[in-house]
Amino acid sequence: MRRRLVISYLLLMVLVLLALETPLALTLASRETDRLRADRLADATRFASLAGPALRTDVTGPLVGELDSYDELYGIGTAVVDRDRRTVAESASWRAGPGTAAALDTALSGLQSSAPDSVWPWVDDPVVVAVPINDGGEVLGAVVITTDSERIRRTVLAWWLLLAVVGVVVVVACVLLAFGLAGWVLRPVTELDAVTHEIAEGDRGARVQHRWGPPELRRLAASFNHMADAVSDVMDRQRAFVAHASHQLRNPLTALRLRVEELGPSLHDEEGRAEHQFALEETDRLAQVLDALLTLARAERAENERTTVDAGAVAASRVTAWEPLARRRDLTLRLVASDDPTYARTVPTAIDQALDALIDNAVKFTGSGGEVTVTVRRSGGGTSLEVRDDGPGMTVSQLGQATERFWRAPQVQNVDGAGLGLTIVAVLVDASGGRLTMRRAHPRGLVAQLWFPGAEPEPTTPSDVPEAVGS
Repeated sequence: MRRRLVISYLLLMVLVLLALETPLALTLASRETDRLRADRLADATRFASLAGPALRTDVTGPLVGELDSYDELYGIGTAVVDRDRRTVAESASWRAGPGTAAALDTALSGLQSSAPDSVWPWVDDPVVVAVPINDGGEVLGAVVITTDSERIRRTVLAWWLLLAVVGVVVVVACVLLAFGLAGWVLRPVTELDAVTHEIAEGDRGARVQHRWGPPELRRLAASFNHMADAVSDVMDRQRAFVAHASHQLRNPLTALRLRVEELGPSLHDEEGRAEHQFALEETDRLAQVLDALLTLARAERAENERTTVDAGAVAASRVTAWEPLARRRDLTLRLVASDDPTYARTVPTAIDQALDALIDNAVKFTGSGGEVTVTVRRSGGGTSLEVRDDGPGMTVSQLGQATERFWRAPQVQNVDGAGLGLTIVAVLVDASGGRLTMRRAHPRGLVAQLWFPGAEPEPTTPSDVPEAVGS
């Protein structure tokens, strides 16, 4: 946008310069030409006064001497012709040039003539002036003077070059001023754009400095800050409400489950015990939903600071924790990772919770005899964790909806779950500056891949090193 503003200012300045300098350049050329023509007409008029008696008496000696003296002094050719266009007298450097015949026609008709109207640097035609020789109202002949236009062309060109230099200086000054002005005008917009990206990336405390720029943009920056404060406050209230509601509902839900559980011994018929078991399962499912909502509310908080963790060690601990359930369901759960530490920069517990959700889904939806593989490796300047299963997988459209809150695939509606697991994973990964990608595995199954920014191990302080114990 700054470039477009500068180009607009520059285009406007160039148009103004052209509007001012073009007439001035034409005026300078006409002025220099008029000045030369006036001098030559004055000289031609003096020669015409001397040529009248010479033409009457046919005594041209003194006239030729005057013309030669003028030619030697100024280097300008002059000729005197009679009414029959015969040359009566001429100087040594006289040469008939373009426009001489037309000038003579005008002069012999009793009028002064001069050409051209203006001398241009690229036209090398001489300046021709002619005046009639009158005696008692009768035209006896004409005096013609031709002047080389090189000197006047150099003068006009020098003026034009000066105008061009002045124009270039003005344009450069305009460009510098335009950059400064555009920067002053656009500074609030630039800061607004940067702060918008910072807020979109999770820094809800970012605000625009509204001390610079035009008043309208300063008011816009202040309004944006006010809006950001209001939105941040609303989001904090919403998350606090979800967290508090989830937490507060845990107690009555726990009490309700205990009461429902105590009703079990009093139920003797088979149908009543089945309904009792359904009630217990629904309370457990509601407890899972509340736990997931509480986890999601905590994960979305922007104040979470990032820490350096060993992704390989965390993955190993989570695989170990899920192995009993996998064996119970007749699944193979294995870890593929190098022995070297693989560090990542994430928000606290991001890898733990993300792997729990992904392994839970993989174990839940993979049939008996299947295999779930967790792979940890370095990739793209960061750390990649991949959970691959050979279950039913998802369609392309389902992969696009998988991270939506409370969304569940139609074929798994009867499977336990709240539909928030992948949503929590996406929020944790985004808060860590990473990315979550899911794709279909071949020949079947699903691949969920986590990527987190890489990190170096945090240096240990002396207090972290255990003291040596003497023997």
